[in-house]
Amino acid sequence: MAGGISLHAVDVARGVPAEGMRVELYALRDGQRDRLAESRLCANGALDHPVVGGAGVTAGVYEAVFHIGPWLRAQGAGGAEPAFLEEAPFRFTVTDVDQHYHLPLKFTPWGYSLFRGA
Repeated sequence: MAGGISLHAVDVARGVPAEGMRVELYALRDGQRDRLAESRLCANGALDHPVVGGAGVTAGVYEAVFHIGPWLRAQGAGGAEPAFLEEAPFRFTVTDVDQHYHLPLKFTPWGYSLFRGA
């Protein structure tokens, strides 16, 4: 896949994709935080949005926000109130708009890992 930004989330404690998790993607430009995407992840835990194919993506700094706490509570897996984790922000830079930037989130109710995937 050429160009674009894809987001994917998996609850590794329970071994399930984060279907229905709310995610947001922002472009950080000129001191402003412009929302490019706001959606819920589909059945396989991936973002289904035009930004995945490159719509609106230019070189620059971006921030993805995964809303972990509300999703865990909806699954009955959040534990104590308030949840230990609420949001997982990930700030990254797109340098080449012809490359695809895949951002997988692996999480549990107590921690997470975010990285650039293949």
